[in-house]
Amino acid sequence: MNEISNNFSMNIDMPIEHMQKIFGMNDSYIKKLERDFHVSVVDRNGHVVISGEERNVMRAAGVLRQLTILSDRGNEIEEQNVDYAITLGKEAKEDALTEIDTDCICHTINGKPIKPKTLGQKAYVDAIRNNMVVFGLGPAGTGKTYLAMAMAITAFKNDEVSRIILTRPAIEAGEKLGFLPGDLQSKVDPYLRPLYDALYQIMGAESFTKNMEKGLIEVAPLAYMRGRTLDNAYIILDEAQNTTPAQMKMFLTRIGFGSKVVVTGDSSQKDLPVGTKSGLDVAEKVLNKIEGIEFCRLTSKDVVRHPLVQKIVNAYDNYEAKEKSKGREKYGRK
Repeated sequence: MNEISNNFSMNIDMPIEHMQKIFGMNDSYIKKLERDFHVSVVDRNGHVVISGEERNVMRAAGVLRQLTILSDRGNEIEEQNVDYAITLGKEAKEDALTEIDTDCICHTINGKPIKPKTLGQKAYVDAIRNNMVVFGLGPAGTGKTYLAMAMAITAFKNDEVSRIILTRPAIEAGEKLGFLPGDLQSKVDPYLRPLYDALYQIMGAESFTKNMEKGLIEVAPLAYMRGRTLDNAYIILDEAQNTTPAQMKMFLTRIGFGSKVVVTGDSSQKDLPVGTKSGLDVAEKVLNKIEGIEFCRLTSKDVVRHPLVQKIVNAYDNYEAKEKSKGREKYGRK
């Protein structure tokens, strides 16, 4: 590489209010950018000067421009935004960040916009809009359930559906609730709590309670779906990896006219008894070529919780891949 390209520099105008957000506390975000692109970033009286190899400088500048646009739209710049912007910058896709940001599904009760934050999440949201049945598959923290809930509440508020039904397998596939203390509602509530939490945040406790009392919102264990036909409803099955094939078939055959279904799950987090097939795994094999059904696979790149969650997911994926490889080698030697 010649000397000029190694000492390339570029100036970017950045208002001070955006600079404070984008640089992060103690310049933590900008230090990430410097490390990942091998550049130097310096603030000079409202100008950001980026120095380094020309290709790296151009990509780092693209990331900073995208983050500035996000900040200018009123977004808080969080570590996840910076990490994902850097990931897209390395793939020369940094422009996608601000395109994703234009898709606002709805607002929480506190006025915070709910938007997809990654390309995978954007594809997932678009799939829900365009298909009758969508399977959202992927690791913890990818927003599978939360985005589905946001889409359901938006459809409900827009009178696209007359009710919302949220369900998940309780405890295990056999749903042995009889051993727990209390009435049926108190037995199943702990297992449905993540669904309640999302509803409270997006809809508000008061609105949720009123609609639940009217029967317009139902949160129930999967066993309650048997024998029903669900017309004009938005139905979400969460934690689908813990269903049996029979339960999954039972659930999917409840769909009536005017309904939309989102099934979410993570095949790496099954709680089924050893040797029991997952209804989610079987559904992938049986239904993947049917028109109107789409499978969206989110990855560790789509994790939007604390950045440490992404590292944990990657670490477990790598460990499990190594264990499978060892198992194949052992079997091969036999």
